[in-house]
Amino acid sequence: MKFLSFAFAAGLAAVSLATPAAAADITGAGATFPFPVYAKWAEAYKKETGNGLNYQSIGSGGGIKQIQAKTVDFGATDAPLKGEDLEKHGLLQFPTVMGGVVPVVNIAGVNAGQLKLTGDVLADIFQGKIAKWNDAKIAKLNEGLKLPDAAITPVYRSDASGTTNVFTTYLSQVSPSWKTDLGANTSVSWPVGQGGKGNEGVAATVKQVPNSIGYVEYAYAKQNNIPFALLQNKAGKFPAPADKAFQAAAANADWTAAPGFGISLTDQAGDEAWPITAPTFILVYKAPEKPEQTAEVLKFFNWAYTKGDKLASDLDYVPLPDNVVKMIETAWAKEIKDKSGQPVFKQ
Repeated sequence: MKFLSFAFAAGLAAVSLATPAAAADITGAGATFPFPVYAKWAEAYKKETGNGLNYQSIGSGGGIKQIQAKTVDFGATDAPLKGEDLEKHGLLQFPTVMGGVVPVVNIAGVNAGQLKLTGDVLADIFQGKIAKWNDAKIAKLNEGLKLPDAAITPVYRSDASGTTNVFTTYLSQVSPSWKTDLGANTSVSWPVGQGGKGNEGVAATVKQVPNSIGYVEYAYAKQNNIPFALLQNKAGKFPAPADKAFQAAAANADWTAAPGFGISLTDQAGDEAWPITAPTFILVYKAPEKPEQTAEVLKFFNWAYTKGDKLASDLDYVPLPDNVVKMIETAWAKEIKDKSGQPVFKQ
């Protein structure tokens, strides 16, 4: 059974089954941020177990809607639900990996890591306050780098997006005007630019539009060979986006600080910390109508925690610490029950 067919180009947004799903195959939908690693995990899991994954990379908003509508076995979101929303819908939330959101650019003659930006300059670009690449504020950060006298085209997510929530949370932390005028959410009223659907769509649009800038999960920049900009962190440094920098941002994370492990890792302290780092999350029902399917979901992610770290690291995602995995699996065993009250997952 061929179950995974995916690409990082041209905005493809679904992983599909070529033949009807077998009983042990699972379905999920949501965040595009972790799609590259979920695809790699699913490919390896299929080879080892024979069980497949049908994952629709439709954005966090779509994933939340589909799990609430009970049309999938799990939902995926980069914007964690708050405790009251989890309680209202009877959902359990847990993280899978951490990654970084990076600014990507299409500027003739500018290669990956050459352009430097600060958070406030990035906010001004996406607010339309900085409209050309040779603006004095950008030039001051990039002495010796030839930048064109050309209009900037910001590219943003057109769909409800956890990546947008992470990105705008960061911009709200570093730019008072952004916080006041636009705020942090899965979608905002972008004043300038053009939209792309999913991380895939933003990556494809930036590649196609000269003098554009967008924001994507780092794996999309890497897979599509799109130049990324360096971003000044809280310590005033310009670290390169990579698993080391994402891990540095998460070094002192307190995963118990929010219900459902729903913490933020943006704008963290540390010389090596990448400033737009985030975990991504899965949503399942605590009392699922199809407990056997939820059990298969948990088996898949248990396998990913146990055997998927290298695949994640190869794509520059950061695996969760062992102690966090133990907390997650304890929550599975304690909180997810079948109709007779028995745990769906046994440690």
